[in-house]
Amino acid sequence: MTSSTPPELVHLRKSIDNIDAALVHLLAERFKTTQEVGRLKAKLSMPPSDPSREAAQLRRLQTLAQEADLDPAFAEKFLSFILAEVIQHHEELAAGEG
Repeated sequence: MTSSTPPELVHLRKSIDNIDAALVHLLAERFKTTQEVGRLKAKLSMPPSDPSREAAQLRRLQTLAQEADLDPAFAEKFLSFILAEVIQHHEELAAGEG
């Protein structure tokens, strides 16, 4: 950043940085919780994936995205990425790798 950077841009970038930090912390908290879910599923011999729950979550996130003026397709991609990671963790826990 140079001294010629407009103050408004500096302020907006700081806001973006704060939001990014919050997102990282929220994702970390979400993954801690899904790890607990995965351990419980493994203990109860439940499958790592729950397609009906995942479909419901997708519909819910798409609705939230629309209400927030966020592209629902982006929200779907975002959730799909997260779910793939969660399912992989659950599969590892079920196999005794976690």
